[in-house]
Amino acid sequence: MPKIRVLVVDDAVVVRSRVSKILSHDAELEVVDVAANGRIALAKIPYVNPDVIILDVEMPDLNGLETLAAIRQSYPQLPVIMFSTSTRIGATATLEALSLGASDYATKPSNLGSMEATTQHIREELIPKIKLFGAGISVVPPAITVNHADVPPQRPKIEQVDVIAIGVSTGGPNALAQILPELPGNLAVPILIVQHMPPMFTKLLAERLASKCQIAVDEAIPGAVLEPGKAWIAPGDFHMVVQRHGNMVRIDTHKDPPENSCRPAVDVLLRSVAEVYRGRSLAVILTGMGQDGLQGCQRIREVGGQILAQDKATSVVWGMPGFVVNAGLADQIVPLDQMPGEIMRRVRYNQVPILGL
Repeated sequence: MPKIRVLVVDDAVVVRSRVSKILSHDAELEVVDVAANGRIALAKIPYVNPDVIILDVEMPDLNGLETLAAIRQSYPQLPVIMFSTSTRIGATATLEALSLGASDYATKPSNLGSMEATTQHIREELIPKIKLFGAGISVVPPAITVNHADVPPQRPKIEQVDVIAIGVSTGGPNALAQILPELPGNLAVPILIVQHMPPMFTKLLAERLASKCQIAVDEAIPGAVLEPGKAWIAPGDFHMVVQRHGNMVRIDTHKDPPENSCRPAVDVLLRSVAEVYRGRSLAVILTGMGQDGLQGCQRIREVGGQILAQDKATSVVWGMPGFVVNAGLADQIVPLDQMPGEIMRRVRYNQVPILGL
């Protein structure tokens, strides 16, 4: 099997050197070249023929966004993974890059002085994404064995919905940007979102979505009361849960260990939603790598809630929704452009908006 050919583009020589060395130690990868800026990278692409480009965000002469735009003009299908710092500037540019067609992103190690920490970070955060996109994303989740004795059968009748819980990962910012602006400002229920992202990124994602939506969108804070017509995004590096307090439901966050290598994790949110809202829950599982959300969806089904899963054709990666579908848990498989309408169809049944419910 041929190795995945990688072009590393970064203006910092230490980053180019360390990333190239770590990638080269993986038997499935080959660093075919490096480039110190976007102009050099664009000149090298036709000669080195990379399968994946690792692209720095902040570079002189031609920055990451400008380089990405030029790559997309000439090579619309070439996978580009942005390699960003966890700063406000880096996060802002990365979200813009995703909207402009970047395949995904990974954050740079915060401590390049420690070779061990750098190696572990790149192995966990960057290499799986290189392999995913370099292999052409032929991600087909295996069939999952679920104890169907514990799971109610799918129901033709649509039950009342009091909350929407969305789980999403790779491809999520663009998917959310397609769904949330289509929801009306007078939406009768609250929305809870887990998007796999680090700190700072989730806050900026909330701000970016809020500027495009009729509903309010915020990064979640502990103690916030759930209100109709408002969406909360779990903060990076914190799990998000809901808890009932009298006639109100409040958000809480905590730092229990990651689940499915994720914090925030979709499973954590869905378990708490199932406990509080029972059969009046609507879970929506969108594009993403891995199987976070599978166990949570099983719990949603056990209490009688509803589950929508994004279809394979419109998913960047059909991992998270694919696992849910293959486990037989989805009430409906929905293309991304039809998801807002399907959500509203289910929410509009027997709706009585009540603060905090």
